[in-house]
Order: sequence, then structure tokens, then C-alpha cells
Amino acid sequence: MTIKRGLELLRDRKHSKSTAFTKEERAGLGLRGLLPHAISTQDIQMKRILANIARKPSNIERYIFLSALEDRNERIFYKLLIEEIDKLMPIIYTPTVGQVCKEFSHIFRKEKGFFITPDDKGEIEHILYSWPEPDVRVIVVTDGERILGLGDLGVNGMGIPIGKLALYTTAAGIHPHQCLPVMLDVGTNNQELLNDEIYLGYPHERLRGEEYFELVDEFIQAIQKKYPRALIQFEDFLTPNAYDLLHRYKDKILCFNDDIQGTASVALAGIYASQRITKLDFKDLDIMFLGAGSAATGIADLIKEAFIEEGFTEEEASQRLSFIDIDGLLVKGRKNLMTHNRAYAIDAEEMDLITAIKRLKPNVLIGASGAKGAFTKEVIETMGSINERPVLFALSNPTSKAECTAEEAYTYSDGKAIFASGSPFQPVRYKGQEFVPGQGNNAYIFPGIGLAATLCAASTIPDALFLTAAKSLATLVSQDDVDRGNLYPGLKTIRAISTKIAVDVIRHAQELEVAQKELPKDLETYIKKYMYDPTY
Repeated sequence: MTIKRGLELLRDRKHSKSTAFTKEERAGLGLRGLLPHAISTQDIQMKRILANIARKPSNIERYIFLSALEDRNERIFYKLLIEEIDKLMPIIYTPTVGQVCKEFSHIFRKEKGFFITPDDKGEIEHILYSWPEPDVRVIVVTDGERILGLGDLGVNGMGIPIGKLALYTTAAGIHPHQCLPVMLDVGTNNQELLNDEIYLGYPHERLRGEEYFELVDEFIQAIQKKYPRALIQFEDFLTPNAYDLLHRYKDKILCFNDDIQGTASVALAGIYASQRITKLDFKDLDIMFLGAGSAATGIADLIKEAFIEEGFTEEEASQRLSFIDIDGLLVKGRKNLMTHNRAYAIDAEEMDLITAIKRLKPNVLIGASGAKGAFTKEVIETMGSINERPVLFALSNPTSKAECTAEEAYTYSDGKAIFASGSPFQPVRYKGQEFVPGQGNNAYIFPGIGLAATLCAASTIPDALFLTAAKSLATLVSQDDVDRGNLYPGLKTIRAISTKIAVDVIRHAQELEVAQKELPKDLETYIKKYMYDPTY
């Protein structure tokens, strides 16, 4: 391997240490005269970077700054994220990533990831060899049609795979060179983007039908040939396509859909943790969903599996779950039910959200609707009137799409609500008590799942592994967190969280005989040794 020297080394994102090169390294690597005199430790470099971040006027500018930092010095970027994840995750992911995606074509600085369009049909395997890394283990792919709660953003949705993979490295220690963000740019039906001369995507309406699925399948097959050990994570596909693709591939290749399965796992973990406050048995819970898309039904599917594990029949488990969408309660007489909704339609008359809460008396209300403010004062007060401690999950992202704010949840319930959200909210003081809202972010789940799957060379990821991950995460919530109403552990410990989840998931994968690689008995030590360490 040729050792880079001089400016070539300083401009190499993987190997540059910038001002941290020692006096001896500067002399031996042709760096004399190319750097200021002072030699900085990584800690000093991070102080300088944090001061620069603080000077930026907005989170979108902070995101641009951090993205440029990654391009210059990959190790200091990830060292910073690992050390300051609680402060920086809202910048590199939700809620800022929503604005990043909306403005992607306008703030574009440097190429990142891999882009496939309909023009590449028949040649995807060939062009995939343009990607320089020989050992990709995790791929996050989107087609940009349902980005967070923002809708069809076309190629601008590339911000999601980039952000998710940054979290894979930060939270689970997947090595950066083993990560590949992919955009299936099949066009957009967002007329505003098509009219924008700066828009970087395929300037046509979306590919649909068999042509769409043929292109996706060609991509999947090309990955199986070039990167046969890679995990494929589907991200932010429109609900019908999300389910179709998951059902096509989940039992054939190593893949999962984070919006369906990851969201389900993190939500179920929060429900498990909430029992320590409500004192209700899991088997006695009735759960209502606002929204009936892939996130909501994915959560319901996993909760149903948890109920079945408690001894319920599938029909009994389904009866514990109800859905409200834009047209009201999902009932059996509804004519426009989609395949993934039918199992949850109940035998009742149509009714609105407030009426449904009063009649069905849910203990848990989960918002995955993308409808800002849908948990109104009346909704929250009604939940509080039928529950001593109502559980409210406002999971829609970004923050601007949340069903309610933390302050509204605590205030309108007179401090009784147990609240969690998809995007972060600050602690709330109400009647002398501080409440710390938990963030039910998928970053608690997908890094550990992905880490486990890649290390044990899983052939597939059965749904049961997401149930295992949920239980594992719930055990990591401290009593101090519970006392403050927080249903999730602190992000500062995210690597330890991912390690625990990975250990439990690997062991279950071994029991299910989907783990193809034999691993040492001391899985925790093995995992920690594997994890990418950006320290220099």
C-alpha cells in the first residue's frame, strides 16, 4: 500500500489528522511548512470545532459545516459525534435532516453516495463498480417518495441514507468505508422540484408499476453479486411500495425496512418501559393509532407478535389494536382499506378520534400521521380522563409534523401524560416538576440490529429479532429516567445500547439458525473490538 504524503495526505479524509500530526510525522510525511506550528490533540481540535459550530446562525449551517468537516477529516468528525451525540444528533439527523432534504439540491457541496436512475436500467451492476470500496456491509436505500413527514422530495431525499449511515458508524461502530448510501432516483411528482432549475434529480414524473419494480430488482440483484454480505435497509418508501418490497425480499436476502420494523421496535420498547410508570400489565393494554401508514401498521404488527407471545390468538391480539386515519376509525365496512390495514379493521360504526377514544378507552395513543397538532387539547384531556397515566407517543418527524409538543402533552393532561416523540423536545417544568420527554428515535434500534446482522452474517432478519431488540432496549431505561417520565435511555450511552442489542439479537439469530458465522462466546468483547475507533 502506497503511503500518501504532503498535501495529498492532508486532503485524504480517511487519514488526515490535520494539526494533530506530530513533529516527527510532519518531518517523515512531507508535511513541514504545510501546517501551523502548534500541534493539537484531538480534544483541542474538538474544542475548536464546537466553538465554530456555536458561531453558526442555524442548524442547517451547522449541518453544512459538519458535512464539510467529514469531507476533510473523517476521524475527527466521528470522534466528535461519538463524544457529543446528544448535542449533535438533532443536527445530523432529526429534525435538521428534514430541512437538509428540502434544500439538498441548493446546499449540495460534494458528492456522497450512489445514484441510480431509469437511464441506468440494464447497467446497474456495471456502474456499481464505480463505487471504490470493495467491502460494503450496510446499504441504506431510498427512492425519496415519502421523506419523513415531508412527502415526495425526489433525489433530495439522499440526506436520509447519508444521515442514517453516519449514525450506523457513530452508534454501532460500523466502519465508514463499509457504508453505502443509495438513491433510487426514479423521478418525482413534486412539481415545485421539477420546476426548479437547480434541482439535481431525474427531471421526470415518477416511474411506476412493473418498470419501477424491475429497476429495484435489478439493483437488489446487482448488490447480491458485488456485495453479497451487505445488509440492505429500505428507508422512506411510500407505504404500498414499502410493504411490497419488504414482502418480496425479507425472506430471501438480508434486509429490513426501518420505517416499518425499526419504528415498531423502538415504539414497543417505549410501551414496555411505560409499564414501570402505569403499573399496567402488557396483556391488559389497549392501543390506538392515529395514522394507518407503514409506520403505524408496522408498530401494530410487532405489538401483535408481542401479544401472541403473551398467549393471545392472532385475532385476540388484533382486537387490542385500533386505527384512526383521515377518514376516521378503520372499520370492516370501509371500502378503501389497503392490504396492510385489513387485519386491524374492527366491527364497529365509523367514528372520529374523540368518539373512538371515549368508546374504545385506549391506554396508549400512538401518533404516526404526519399531521401537526392532531393531538389537540381535547384529545389529550380525553385520554387523561380515562387513564390515570395516559401514554402519548407523537412519533411523526420532523418536529414540525409532531402530533403535539411535549409542553402540550404535560400541560393539557395536568402532568399525568407519559410522553415520547420522534424528534427531540426540551424538558418541561409543570407545577414545580420537571418532565423529560423521551425521544423514540429509530437510532436506538437500527444500528444494533444492523451490527448484529453483519457480524453474525445473518441470512435474513426475522421479525422476532425486532421483538428481541425492543425488549433489550427497554431493559436499559434507568430508574432515574423512569422517575422523570423518560421512556428511553440517554443518547450518550448509544454505543453501549447498540452493543447490548447486538448481543441479544445475535444470540436469538443463532437460536433461529439464521446466523451463518460462528462467533466467540464473549460477544460483548468481540463486538467492542470490531467497532470503529476514530481516535488518533
